[in-house]
Amino acid sequence: MAEIATIARPYAEALFAASASDLGGTSAWIDRVAAVAADPQLKELADNPKASAEQVLGVISGVAGAQLPAAATNFLAAVLENGRFAAIPEIARQFRVLANAQGGVSDALVQSAFPIGDAELAQLGATLEQRFGRKLKLSVALDPSLIGGIRVVVGDEVLDTSVKARLEQMKVALTAA
Repeated sequence: MAEIATIARPYAEALFAASASDLGGTSAWIDRVAAVAADPQLKELADNPKASAEQVLGVISGVAGAQLPAAATNFLAAVLENGRFAAIPEIARQFRVLANAQGGVSDALVQSAFPIGDAELAQLGATLEQRFGRKLKLSVALDPSLIGGIRVVVGDEVLDTSVKARLEQMKVALTAA
């Protein structure tokens, strides 16, 4: 079977091209739909040959909350009819990458051992934007295994200033000698 990223790419590109006039609105609904599509029970329903694409679309619309626009319904119908339900989260991820690239923005995941306050996050965001040389859209995830410090992932770049990473560096240095 083809890799999920390969399957999702043409869908993400088509969605990006079709929604060029309203990238913000499309981002909002595709993110909601991707969150719903990640549910294991919904995946099971979508994989069930007895469930029609219309039934699955109805469940997605109901769970996603707000009424989906006509473009969203048409797009999801095409994805479901082609049996590509499992690719929806990856389609959303690739769509975000395309939309961010057009806007000169990148997604940044900040992993921290402790909660980060709004003021600290704003200051950290400004510092990271200087470090990476582009505008960043930050999201924060707690990871107590880091012990302290932060780990930042921007695309394929990683900035790891965590205590865990420093301990690993010390371990390697001590065992190599």
